[in-house]
Amino acid sequence: MDHASVLYLLAALLAVVGLVGTVLPALPGLPLVFCGMLLAAWADGFRHIGIPMLVLLGLLTLFSLGIDLWATAHGAKRVGASRLAIVGAMLGTLGGLVFGPFGLLVGPFAGALAGELLHRRSLQREHLGHAAKVGFGTWFGIVLGTVLKLALAFAMLGLFALAWWL
Repeated sequence: MDHASVLYLLAALLAVVGLVGTVLPALPGLPLVFCGMLLAAWADGFRHIGIPMLVLLGLLTLFSLGIDLWATAHGAKRVGASRLAIVGAMLGTLGGLVFGPFGLLVGPFAGALAGELLHRRSLQREHLGHAAKVGFGTWFGIVLGTVLKLALAFAMLGLFALAWWL
């Protein structure tokens, strides 16, 4: 296998791991996708992908980081989540990795619920209802962010492929 083929293989691997990383919070999804595309462009000597396209893809990558923060905060703030609920959702997401896809769905909710209950320091009925609402709102924000990042990742890959073959 020649040098360029190894670089293209590594670029494809980075892009695939990046796509997985848009769903798994432990991996920096879109930055990895961007690195894969940058490596492929470099391996090609920037003949197919020029600086303007790389700048656009880089800006979209930065935008994806903002989406992540915005979606989680938006979901949490809409339901009046405390700072502990947001931290709990993030920790719950990381802890959910151990349990696979089910853990990724339940972990953020459970973490936000626990964080909100810790914030309230009470297990009274009205606090449990509010904590559950916060858990769902925070979970919804994380899911919304993931869906938006996946759409952005596929848009970036589409732009890259279009620029490569045109």
